[in-house]
Amino acid sequence: MAHPYLTQAAEAAELTGGNRGLVVVVAVVALAALGVAFVLVRQVLAAGEGTENMRRIAAAVQEGANAYLARQLRTLAFFAVAVVLLLLALPADDLGQRLGRSVFFVVGAAFSAATGYLGMWLAVRSNVRVAAAARESGRETAMRIAFRTGGVVGMCTVGLGLLGASCVVLVYAADAPRVLEGFGLGAALIAMFMRVGGGIFTKAADVGADLVGKVEQGIPEDDPRNAATIADNVGDNVGDCAGMAADLFESYAVTLVAALILGTVAFGDAGLAFPLLVPGIGVLTAMAGIFLVAPRSGDRTGMTAINRGFFASAGISLVLVAVAAFAYLPDSFADLDGVNDATILAHDADPRLFALAAVAIGIVLAVLIQQLTGYFTEPSRRPVRDIGKTSRTGPATVVLSGFSLGLESAVYTALLVALSVYAAFVLAGSTIMLALFAVALAGTGLLTTVGVIVAMDTFGPVADNAQGIAEMSGDVSGDGARVLTELDAVGNTTKAVTKGIAIATAVLAAAALFGSYRDAIAEAIADIDVPAGELLGETGLSLDISQPNNLVGLIIGAAVVFLFAGLAVNAVSRSAGSVVYEVRRQFRDHPGIMDFSEKPEYGKVVDICTRDSLRELTTPGLLAVMAPIAVGFGLGVGALGSFLAGAIGAGILMAVLLANSGGAWDNAKKLVEDGHHGGKGSEAHAATVIGDTVGDPFKDTAGPAINPLLKVMNLVALLIAPAVITLSYGEDANAPVRAVLALAALLVIVVAVHISRRRGIAVDDSEDGEGGEGGGAGEGTPATPASGRTAERTT
Repeated sequence: MAHPYLTQAAEAAELTGGNRGLVVVVAVVALAALGVAFVLVRQVLAAGEGTENMRRIAAAVQEGANAYLARQLRTLAFFAVAVVLLLLALPADDLGQRLGRSVFFVVGAAFSAATGYLGMWLAVRSNVRVAAAARESGRETAMRIAFRTGGVVGMCTVGLGLLGASCVVLVYAADAPRVLEGFGLGAALIAMFMRVGGGIFTKAADVGADLVGKVEQGIPEDDPRNAATIADNVGDNVGDCAGMAADLFESYAVTLVAALILGTVAFGDAGLAFPLLVPGIGVLTAMAGIFLVAPRSGDRTGMTAINRGFFASAGISLVLVAVAAFAYLPDSFADLDGVNDATILAHDADPRLFALAAVAIGIVLAVLIQQLTGYFTEPSRRPVRDIGKTSRTGPATVVLSGFSLGLESAVYTALLVALSVYAAFVLAGSTIMLALFAVALAGTGLLTTVGVIVAMDTFGPVADNAQGIAEMSGDVSGDGARVLTELDAVGNTTKAVTKGIAIATAVLAAAALFGSYRDAIAEAIADIDVPAGELLGETGLSLDISQPNNLVGLIIGAAVVFLFAGLAVNAVSRSAGSVVYEVRRQFRDHPGIMDFSEKPEYGKVVDICTRDSLRELTTPGLLAVMAPIAVGFGLGVGALGSFLAGAIGAGILMAVLLANSGGAWDNAKKLVEDGHHGGKGSEAHAATVIGDTVGDPFKDTAGPAINPLLKVMNLVALLIAPAVITLSYGEDANAPVRAVLALAALLVIVVAVHISRRRGIAVDDSEDGEGGEGGGAGEGTPATPASGRTAERTT
């Protein structure tokens, strides 16, 4: 039967000899990126490590981070095995595709984990070197070490992502897009787990350290007398470095998956190579951008040097993409080989200009979001300064002003992304699949900057850790301390900026994957003998929300984002409560801590954070995988498409709200600490610390984890769509099986959420009966991980 979106692209597109050679070149460029990463590692590790005291503190951070990630990856291995078995059971054209999809799921998961682990491994070795450089050499050297540490992670992100995709295309040729679905899912799942787990770890330690140390005891943030300081520094690395590195890697991988799937439809043979060529150019420009971030004595702040490298990388990318488009693509859609969609072949635009304009949309979007996010989160800009002013009237006004900032900034960011998507659609006129390919190309355009973006993100926690090590050791003062304070403030901004760009990448990837989802439905429909009118009417492929099942799917998609964010924030709240109890206990039971005659037991707080973060991993993972299954088999493919649309819409708004509110609260706190509106120890300072602790799980746990959530749900929907069609129509239709699958998925979600909600804060037995979970918050005896138990929630 005929269908307007049916293309049979896999049968038409071929990996020609010339294209194969081009993909080989792209793979070589990916290997070159890994080579540059090796060179940068040697440069970073060649720097001095400072005093013996600084090295001792850094070693403790390294030990805690290594132990946590090793335990996390062992935990995730069991989940990965279950997903491999699921992929083997899902429909595919042949056994080779099923096996390839499963094998490259493991490869994608391994690459994502490796990127995150490497980010952590180098960051915990670089932080002490940055502190030493600030002490001995000044701002330029310290900043260069910190940024080149991020450069290593950036090169590994783009190198491994591009290498994996290139290898799949070389091995599977026209079947590569379907196999790459597994690669993308592996990358996205691991990234989500590392984001959620690492985010819970880092923010539980950070919030607990701030509430007891700063607010109750009146000691500095990284004072060695605070038992949570080592856990806080460990968390920066496992949450920000490892988590964000894995997150951006999976954004890279998933965008390439969508671009290659849609590329075979829109560009035929060229669609198997051009989507790889664009990020290949991005690898080369990322190398230039990283080395161009060379601080100068005349720079107003460290952000000036970072912006110089970012803008230079974006500009060079645009020029080189133009050269590649005009050298590689024909001047007419009719001349594209391997395309059998008549509407695409009849399109009267120039494919070269079409591709260049689509890529330019992504590059410009990255630049605009970088500026917009910086405006709302940089301490020198008005929005953050306004929050600082509200600190003189108490914590409530700080929280309200920061939350309203997040709400407002989310609107502007969402409109920017929406306009970018619309601009990509305008390029293609009324040709839907070509328009979706334009969105995917915009995503690859944004990815040309991802090497520098990852470097910017890793810079943040490295600078934060460097300041922590300096303060804990007491060996850095004067100009060195001021340098580290400045770099830490710049790092807060770079982290906020990269979160904004990562959110945009997630939305573009999700929109492109939505096009892949439509194509998968079309191919599945072609395999069953059912009248077109019946299919279009009953499956709701038009996504018309006047159909009740589609409207319900839309609402559920938006609701899942809220549930996911709520679970993540609540997990931080519970774990932070346990940290607060433990730090209070140590101050009470060991009064010598305050006069330095006794040492805190840092390891106990690390154990609490490790235990709680790993315990919380299961629920969000199950929610991301099972929600599309429940909706798809329960309500149909139309409702599943609406579910994805609802998740994308709510996801971008929620993620930006959480990220920008948190970043603004953090920098408002630093404004007050720098002497504005009262300075350290004032009531205004206490108010901004409370705002910051509210924002911590917003910006570093729930907000960033929404990115991989969207892509995991899109990929799961893409994978199950053929099965939903098969069980709904034709000879193999089976309503009871669909119902069982939907109810089983729903039951898993309900049980997982119920178990998560019943978890409480670890308290000592002696407190139970004197207030339960909340009793003794100020004077009770909290438990250590070995002796405590979990109080029942009192709801």
